[in-house]
Formats: sequence, C-alpha cells, structure tokens
Amino acid sequence: MSDDTFLHATPAERLALIEARLAAALAPIASISVRDDSAQHAGHAGASAGGHFSVTIVAVAFAGKARVARHRLVYDALADAMQRGIHALAITAYTPEEFDLLSR
Repeated sequence: MSDDTFLHATPAERLALIEARLAAALAPIASISVRDDSAQHAGHAGASAGGHFSVTIVAVAFAGKARVARHRLVYDALADAMQRGIHALAITAYTPEEFDLLSR
C-alpha cells in the first residue's frame, strides 16, 4: 500500500486496506475487526490529518509478547499509512488463547 493509495481510498477501502495489511503481516490471524471512528472525532485538532481507527486483532504472532511489542507489530504493518492517512489507532491485541478465555 503506498501513501497515495490509502490517502485517496474511500472509507470502506481504507478499512479493507488496514485489514489486508494486518492479515498479511500477522498471519495466521484468528480474528480481526477494524472500525472507522473518524466521525466521532470530527472537528478536533488532528482530525483533518487523517482518520481515527480501532483494531481488535487475535493472532498467534502475539504469543509471548508484551502489550508494547504487540502494538509495535501492528504499527509496523501499517507504517506507511501511519505517516499519512491514519491520525489515531486504538489497538486491542490478543493471542488466540487469551481471546478464548475472554469468550467464556
């Protein structure tokens, strides 16, 4: 994904691009949910710099990693979009085992 691809994408395309990048970088993924929260932040000081997104992701790649390391994996997968197009990203990252415990 180039910077221009993400910048000029529709909101639905942005969600799909984020999901595809995370799936490619963190496979296998048990679950992924990407939400565009931009409308909730309209008018605030960085809103024009890019969108606000929330990601909940369940991946084997997070096993044995602390929260900061998990977030770094997500940021790395989206590095170019983080430079232009994503203003804020809320991340919730679980291993499949952690997610299974929450689901009980």
